[in-house]
Amino acid sequence: MATSRSYGDACGIARALDVVGERWALLVVRELLLGPQRFSDLRRALDGASSNMLTDRLRELEGHGVLERRTLQPPAGSSVYALTEWGRALEPAVLALGAWGIRAPRPLAPATLSATSVLLFLRTCARLDPDAPSTIYRLELDDRVWTIRAAAGQLHVQPGEPTTHDVALRTDPTTLNALLANPASLDAAISDAGVVATGDLSALRRLLESVASQSPGQDTYTER
Repeated sequence: MATSRSYGDACGIARALDVVGERWALLVVRELLLGPQRFSDLRRALDGASSNMLTDRLRELEGHGVLERRTLQPPAGSSVYALTEWGRALEPAVLALGAWGIRAPRPLAPATLSATSVLLFLRTCARLDPDAPSTIYRLELDDRVWTIRAAAGQLHVQPGEPTTHDVALRTDPTTLNALLANPASLDAAISDAGVVATGDLSALRRLLESVASQSPGQDTYTER
């Protein structure tokens, strides 16, 4: 059931929590930071939330103006949820909260790890060589395809098929997370069939190493 509870506190922090402080609300925002998603996509990413709970959070966030429902152009024609401009302004706060939370105790196994979470970590922590050639990656995680563009030292991530690509990688979020921690394990992961990679594998190694090469002990957005 949707809630209208309020702290009744005029402080901006309390007023923000009135909007996004309910359970699962900020994780819905996290999942939408890289682009619109269907209800089924959100349900799969947040599998600890019941359908009713997720429906309530989406309704509340839409009512507060944090997100909106859109209908994709034909032939897709499906309904998706997307952040509004005000909702997108939450991104720095969500990423900062993730960096802060990395020191909190890890959840008991089995713990979920969504594709969006790993890709946000990748986008946030990658330190690319600005002189490296521009590269387009086709990344398939749990049967969903993403486009990653590396150019001029910047990394851009968006859902959907690229029109062309230099590298293709198919795996799952947990395995990708492990590869970001240890790029040297790529060959073994390919041999074990946990990863399917084609195209310019040297560019793939550069991408993985752009995260793993960060200073030892540096806190990261997603705990390994």
